[in-house]
Amino acid sequence: MKTDSSIADIFAVDQKTHVARPLFTCGVSAGFPSPAEDHIDRKLDLNELLIPHPTSTFFVRVAGDSMTNAGINNGDILVVDRSIEATSGKIIIAIVNGELTVKRLIQNHTSCRLVAENSDYPSLEITEETDFRVWGVVTSVIHQF
Repeated sequence: MKTDSSIADIFAVDQKTHVARPLFTCGVSAGFPSPAEDHIDRKLDLNELLIPHPTSTFFVRVAGDSMTNAGINNGDILVVDRSIEATSGKIIIAIVNGELTVKRLIQNHTSCRLVAENSDYPSLEITEETDFRVWGVVTSVIHQF
């Protein structure tokens, strides 16, 4: 059985520079190309899109592959908002027994689990004996090719 993924780095948000780029209002065709300039409607600033709460948002680099089926890969950057409430079904950054991890939170009236999105990894049942805290909620994934 593999060991859980962890968090490689945590970075604070620095919003000194705003760069608004053209946003195309049409979808990108995977078939016959069409001229795109007719479809530029407005500008998109990635800071505004990804960081609605700058003082409580951080970037976290993933180390490991336990969340690949959720589209989170080794080396990806997660946008994490600490002001959002962690509810069942959300992907969270948690501190479990002193270690940071990224998992899906599944909870009901009687149980709480952290679930990996890779069948090679087991779920972690959170009990009264588990040192567990939610650090933040993942809102976006930045994946580079």
